Amino acid sequence: MSFEKFAFHPFIKAGISSAGYTTPTPIQDRTIQPVLDGRDVLGLAQTGTGKTAAFVLPILQKLMRGPRGRARALILSPTRELAEQTNSVIKVLGRKTGAHSVSVYGGVSAGPQIKMLRGGAEIIVACPGRLLDLMGQRVVNLSSIDFLVIDEADMMFDMGFMPDIRRIVGALPVDRQNLLFSATMPSEIRSLTMEMLNNPVTVDIGASHPVETIQQTVYSVEQEAKFSTLMGLLSQTGSGQVLVFTRTKYRAQKLAMQLAQAGISATSLQGNLSQNQRQAAMKSFRSGRVQVMVATDIAARGIDVTQISHVINYDVPDTADAYTHRIGRTGRMERDGTAFTLATRADLPMIRSIERMIGRPLKHFKANGDEVAPPSHRGQPKPNYSRRPVPAQR
Repeated sequence: MSFEKFAFHPFIKAGISSAGYTTPTPIQDRTIQPVLDGRDVLGLAQTGTGKTAAFVLPILQKLMRGPRGRARALILSPTRELAEQTNSVIKVLGRKTGAHSVSVYGGVSAGPQIKMLRGGAEIIVACPGRLLDLMGQRVVNLSSIDFLVIDEADMMFDMGFMPDIRRIVGALPVDRQNLLFSATMPSEIRSLTMEMLNNPVTVDIGASHPVETIQQTVYSVEQEAKFSTLMGLLSQTGSGQVLVFTRTKYRAQKLAMQLAQAGISATSLQGNLSQNQRQAAMKSFRSGRVQVMVATDIAARGIDVTQISHVINYDVPDTADAYTHRIGRTGRMERDGTAFTLATRADLPMIRSIERMIGRPLKHFKANGDEVAPPSHRGQPKPNYSRRPVPAQR
């Protein structure tokens, strides 16, 4: 199986080669041809499975035909980081095509974005809020849009963007191709799909389950032993990039400072940072100058760093879906990955929900003195807690 079967233009083949792609991932293999055929597509797959290239490649192919120098593709993204990441993928894959793209989001001056829009950008990657602002100023023209992509639709719903998306869609031409991608399929997204997509091809690549290349482990730990447990885990991660999740932006900032004071090369990505600070943090992490990034769920959604070897849930997420989004930051593009979760007794109900969703028990070990077998192991042999790779250090 290779990209040759899609008969891409030589310029696009050059982009595929530049990106280092050799074999399509399952979501790419099953999505690209329907998009090339002009079908609406509903793509369900976890993060890290290659969704971005699955829609960027066929859109670039279609942009090779037809008018140039005007906006023809609109990709809606929930976060600034994801918009920038998608735009970066477009620039790599489309480097020989001459296609011009722009990322549009708030938190920075609109001037450069307006200049690129007026300069004939053919692909707009936008966060809904800033795009609506520019539409209100009449500096963006969406009348020629042929392709609409809604990326990470479930996160769009979680962040309250559905009314904004409907306003944007209402300004688009009726005759267009629609692509919607989501890691999960709550009822609200199903309703949006029925509303927007016309007889779509559904591509479902295990949307409710983390990718199989991720090894998942839960460490039962007391709240006061979390930091020492984290330090023990970090001592085992080698030279790979590590992404640590917390529930709040204040906790992310504080934990990154604690790690730095303990001699760990760490930074944070959270909502209190300016756009320039966020970009600097991402650049240092992506380049490898910083090994550990501490982030909140929303901030981390745009992180696409294939070298992330470990994801550590310092705080258990509020939902099982959020768990799959988090650990999907590792094991990307069929690479191996490892996910550790630090769970207190109060977190066990959510751990049970996660296990039900993924359809199997997680590996459990004890990081402090007391053995606490999770309820999901009732009727089964208890895990061997004598294996304690990360003992508590109080």
